[in-house]
Amino acid sequence: MAKGLKKLDRFVLKSFIGPLVLTFFIVLFILILQFLWMYIDELAGKGLQLKVLAELLFHFSLTFVPVALPLAVLLASLMTFGNMGEFSELSALKSSGIPLRRIMLPLAFLVALVCGISFFFSNNVQPYAYRNARTLLFDIRRKRPELNIQAGTFNNEVDGFSMKIASKDPFTNKLEKILIYDHRNNTGNKSVTYADSGYMKVTHDESGMILTLYNGYSYNDMEEKTGSLNQRKFPFRKDYFREQTIIISLSGFDLERSKEDLFKVNSTTQNITQLIYFIDSINGSNKIKRENYFRDFNATRLYTQSNPKQRNNQGKTEIRPVLKFFDPRKLLDSLPVAARKEVMIKAIESVRFGINYLNQKEEFIHNDVRSLRNYQIDFHKKFTLAFACAILFLIGAPLGAIIRKGGLGTPAIISILFFVIYYVISISGEKFVKEDLVNVFLGMWSAILILLPIGIFLTYKATTDSSIFNTETYVLFFRKIKDRIYSVTFNVKYENPPSDQ
Repeated sequence: MAKGLKKLDRFVLKSFIGPLVLTFFIVLFILILQFLWMYIDELAGKGLQLKVLAELLFHFSLTFVPVALPLAVLLASLMTFGNMGEFSELSALKSSGIPLRRIMLPLAFLVALVCGISFFFSNNVQPYAYRNARTLLFDIRRKRPELNIQAGTFNNEVDGFSMKIASKDPFTNKLEKILIYDHRNNTGNKSVTYADSGYMKVTHDESGMILTLYNGYSYNDMEEKTGSLNQRKFPFRKDYFREQTIIISLSGFDLERSKEDLFKVNSTTQNITQLIYFIDSINGSNKIKRENYFRDFNATRLYTQSNPKQRNNQGKTEIRPVLKFFDPRKLLDSLPVAARKEVMIKAIESVRFGINYLNQKEEFIHNDVRSLRNYQIDFHKKFTLAFACAILFLIGAPLGAIIRKGGLGTPAIISILFFVIYYVISISGEKFVKEDLVNVFLGMWSAILILLPIGIFLTYKATTDSSIFNTETYVLFFRKIKDRIYSVTFNVKYENPPSDQ
């Protein structure tokens, strides 16, 4: 019997590992394509070597491993048990007295190993790969700055120039309403060029950028020196042009590799030990800030009275603000009528100033909390992505045994449906945590807590050979309801026949 169970374990593992590896690389390939789709505008036309592009994709593919594993486990478990159910292998094993839980046991150990691999990648490999990938992407963005100019925003990547355009034609590369500030002399905004349209291109050796401008003006503040410093003049000069060419040097914009510690303070580039350190540090810093804000508000925004004769625990004299209790109504009535209006105006101004102070500090505290939540989110992600592999296996294995459909058709549709549910719940919980609307643990573990009962329910139904996905079961159920309604209506009709008038 033991020998037969070992053969069964090898058979189940062999049936599961193949689809797991296949689906993992399929999902990883889809995630890489998604990355290319998002950053294709920043990568295209930069003259990147194949080695650099391969390095970038390799580092980003390592960061996608913890995300691809849960979906791969779900799809592989559905395919494995769906195939076994479709070819009556599950029925043969169950008729031999082997329950479904025993069939799932070797895969449970394998999925536990996958959870450990996912946690290892999240804690050790992903921070290193993400740091290298972001650094390399940052260097690529700096290589050809003319491709990074976006409509409606100033671009300061070219040293000595600040540029802004109203629109950019992606097909002809024509720029509209070009505004250029020349800061090469470090004298402020004294040299400005405006053009209705123009084109921008890089020379063949990529050593310079050529700007061809049409129908514009150049504005310059000229410093005219005279004999005395007090008699200097600054005449204004305006030049009109129909066409003007500006050549800007791009030296230093080759692909220069930055240091790997460029994004070292980013929460995504930290392991658990570093995240715990940053979380404790930010918590302590935020606590001190809040105490200082309250102390400042209490000392400068409230009515207080100083008592210089108070002594502290060391016996030294110090000034401590003591809240003065009084009846504001009686104090106001004791003033002359002419002074009451002035007092009320000052009081309203003080209240408004205090409200503005509180709103400003509240925004500061909210930004500090948002920064803290980023570190806490990445801390919990390292565990939730690992647990997601186990939860989705708990859903996929019994679901495959129930639907009894193998291949990539039905299992892929069901896998995508459950993974979308998991992803939507996770993203929603993460957003609620960032906005400080829910507890960090509740928001980050909400998807696990919601899907766990579903997995337990499906496992119970598959163990008891329930036919919850059999359409004939629901047809018979509704047919019984229809017959019951018809029977009750028929009996009422003939037990109370209409009387003849």
